[in-house]
Amino acid sequence: MSSKSFWVAFISGITAGAVVALLYAPQDGKATRKKIGRAYDDAEDYVEDAADYLKDQAERLTKEANQAYKKSVKQLDSAYSKATEVLADAYSDAKDKLADAADTALDGVHTATKKAKSFV
Repeated sequence: MSSKSFWVAFISGITAGAVVALLYAPQDGKATRKKIGRAYDDAEDYVEDAADYLKDQAERLTKEANQAYKKSVKQLDSAYSKATEVLADAYSDAKDKLADAADTALDGVHTATKKAKSFV
C-alpha cells in the first residue's frame, strides 16, 4: 500500500469512526452536532498537520535527491576525465609503437633492397 493510500484510508477511517460514534451516542441532537463540528475541526487540524509534515518530508527528500544528483554528476565527470586521459595516453603509445614498427619495416625494406642490388 502506498503512503498516499495509507493516509487517505487512515483519515477516512478516523472520520467515519468519529461520525458513527457521535451519531450513536446517547445525547440530544444539538450536543451531537456540536461534537460532530468539533470532530470535523479536529480532523481538519490533523489533515493540515499531516499536510505540513508531508510537505516538509517532500522538501527534505527533494534536497537529498538534488544533492545525490550533483554528487553523481561530479563522479561521472571525474570518471569521464580519467577515461579520456587513459584513452589519450593509449592512443599516443599506440601511435608511437606503430611509427616505430613502420620505421623498422622501412629499414628492413631498405636493407633487403640493398642486398638484392648487390646480387644483381
